[in-house]
Amino acid sequence: MTPRLAATPSPKPEPGRSALAAGLVGVLVLPLLGAAGPARAGLSGLAAPAPDATISCTDAPIGFASVNALGQNGTTGGAGGPTITVTTASALEDYVGRAGPYIIRVSGRIQVDDMVTVVANKSILGVGTSAEITGGGLQLGSTTRPGNNVIIRNIRFTGAEDDSISVTNKAHHVWIDHNDLSDGYDGLLDIKRESDFVTVSWNRFHNHSKSSLVGHSDTYTADVGKLRVTYHHNFFDSTDQRHPRVRFADPVHVFNNYYRNNALYGIASTENAGLMVEGNYFENVAHPIYVGYDKSGPGRVVERNNLYVNSGAPQTAGTVIEPRTYYPYTVDAPASVPGTVSGGVGVGKVCV
Repeated sequence: MTPRLAATPSPKPEPGRSALAAGLVGVLVLPLLGAAGPARAGLSGLAAPAPDATISCTDAPIGFASVNALGQNGTTGGAGGPTITVTTASALEDYVGRAGPYIIRVSGRIQVDDMVTVVANKSILGVGTSAEITGGGLQLGSTTRPGNNVIIRNIRFTGAEDDSISVTNKAHHVWIDHNDLSDGYDGLLDIKRESDFVTVSWNRFHNHSKSSLVGHSDTYTADVGKLRVTYHHNFFDSTDQRHPRVRFADPVHVFNNYYRNNALYGIASTENAGLMVEGNYFENVAHPIYVGYDKSGPGRVVERNNLYVNSGAPQTAGTVIEPRTYYPYTVDAPASVPGTVSGGVGVGKVCV
């Protein structure tokens, strides 16, 4: 049987309101932006970096994106495929939609319209500290072209007309790491429609209301048994809600995140979802954890070793599958989280 942990009883507020995963998934050898060769014929905004200028990035996701499942051993993105650099929306849309693995380096600010569909085996990596996708977002997969095995790192997302990043349509093995997300229309990062085995790490969410949804709707029961997501070392900086809000999934693992000045609530577990919440730091959050929210039925939450500074009491209920059933991990002391997370999140902090 899968181990389950019982919730620690805690008072309920009024309703209404790092160790690396064992075994690296691969080494990405990424050309640095340098002397560019000729652009591909017929496509502007594409440069071929010098092949002899390389660095090696040996880090890999912790959490569900590292798991060997569904025919995919961890998340490797575009490893093994060509490396190209894009500077325009047309080049970005072309390469993220191509079959086969690609390492796609985003250079500078790219204005897109609506959602750009990303298909399987892609690494989308920002160059330096100025890579930005604005006006629209990235959607992982369509109903006919899956968005499995995708890495998104080191990019600033601003002003999306819908979601900034949408993991959907059964996409699995996705790593969203060291990005900066703000000022969109709907969700900054939504994970839904039977997607699975996702890690969200070292991202900054700010200047927005709805940060991250897991589960499409209360009636979309096809999500039961899916939506396994790890959130670790993210900074939810003055965003209002959904950090995350979860339906149906068991487990969603939320550890070592920094919550600060979240006006409505921190985390909400609904529709029988199971959340393990541990080692987080909540600061000025009146309702850090809800069991059930709005019109959605209650979920389950086990919380352990969190710090609540000038914050309310968490709600807990039921039992949750132990994340160590799936992967190894180490939880940092929660008192260290504000310094570690605020200093380490966002762009310009990783080797890409």
